[in-house]
Amino acid sequence: MTPQPRTPADPQAGAAVKAADRAHVFHSWSAQGLIDPLAVAGAEGAYFWDYDGNRYLDFTSGLVYTNIGYQHPKVVAAIQEQAAKLTTFAPAFAVEARSEAARLIAERTPGDLDKIFFTNGGAEAVENAVRMARLHTGRPKVLSAYRSYHGGTATAINITGDPRRWANDNGTAGVVRFWAPFLYRSRFYSETEEQECARALQHLEDTVTFEGPQTIAAIILETIPGTAGIMTPPPGYLAGVREICDRYGIVFVLDEVMAGFGRTGKWFAAEHFGVTPDLLTFAKGVNSGYVPLGGVAISAEIAATFDKRPYPGGLTYSGHPLACAAAVATIQVMEDENVVENAARIGERVLGPGLRELAERHPSVGEVRGTGVFWALDLVRDRETREPLVPYNAAGEANAPMAAFAAACKKNGLWPFVNMNRTHAVPACNVTEAEAKEGLAALDAALAVADEHVA
Repeated sequence: MTPQPRTPADPQAGAAVKAADRAHVFHSWSAQGLIDPLAVAGAEGAYFWDYDGNRYLDFTSGLVYTNIGYQHPKVVAAIQEQAAKLTTFAPAFAVEARSEAARLIAERTPGDLDKIFFTNGGAEAVENAVRMARLHTGRPKVLSAYRSYHGGTATAINITGDPRRWANDNGTAGVVRFWAPFLYRSRFYSETEEQECARALQHLEDTVTFEGPQTIAAIILETIPGTAGIMTPPPGYLAGVREICDRYGIVFVLDEVMAGFGRTGKWFAAEHFGVTPDLLTFAKGVNSGYVPLGGVAISAEIAATFDKRPYPGGLTYSGHPLACAAAVATIQVMEDENVVENAARIGERVLGPGLRELAERHPSVGEVRGTGVFWALDLVRDRETREPLVPYNAAGEANAPMAAFAAACKKNGLWPFVNMNRTHAVPACNVTEAEAKEGLAALDAALAVADEHVA
């Protein structure tokens, strides 16, 4: 049953919330004087609503993290129970919620990634994974892809490939970037997935060769890049990267902060490709974002590096009991309610076919990409040339077509994930078939607005 706003509309209360926000809250990634944040009154399941009584189907899952939707009663209850039992405790101690969360996560990670280092989120997970790789190898450099996002902290933002890096890039982080495969906008003039895979791997190996393998600590990739465009790598690519890393003694890091915990229809996206990294970063869906939590799953070999040598890193709230209790409850809910299987089924039977059907009707859709509940529509001005609907990193008037599309989505009760010339369909992993179809109908109406800007 679709939830309705639990409280009567109260515009006056909403205005007060908005006024306090604008007076005191400094927002991420924003020109503070140019934003107009929506005042949210509540949320449940796949929906949230404002103080004016407008309800939205959330096709963003927050920031692609509410994998079991908002306010799941079993996870809320687990947080309440843990708060009554032990609200917090320092990370040097063994605490039941922390131990159990680590056990449950390790059971689901691929291969021998059996040791879990907890962080407060995904960026800190990447920071620590890179630190572990550098300490393990004694090498300084990290290779990362241009089309990527790994977080906003000092090392993570320098590893990131998208424009949010530019203003933060000090050029001293020891990061070298390369082109990962993406056939629709190939940098290798490929015509088939096989060509794209082979040429991308050759490009990566050439980069390793010319940078000096003995200087490279790690290669980090999002298993399936998220914010950059949900570009599933071609068959054989990740296995090829694994082989390059093995040959040169390089640590292979997979970033599953966004793709992990059911989002792709598997517990971790690496399962689709049959590869096991040396380090795997996670966050977001591990507890549906109810309390901040992230971490690094560590291979036996790298963990052994720190058996007699102290690991020089840590956080006051590492493995916070409330966050870990939420993770334990979330993983249990995902098992009991077949959430991972639901994500796979919705992707295969509803979102995939539905989005491809929209592409047939709307000339603004250049390509549909994705799996599970992790999809992107690449919007274009011209299907033949594949010219994006708006320029790369467009803002202001140059971004007007995408802004109009987003406004049309919201008018139709859908909160969209829009980035550059793309819209992503990333609802909760337990989204129902009816909710997914509701989202497709809203996208259908909004794409008519995007079609107006087709050349």
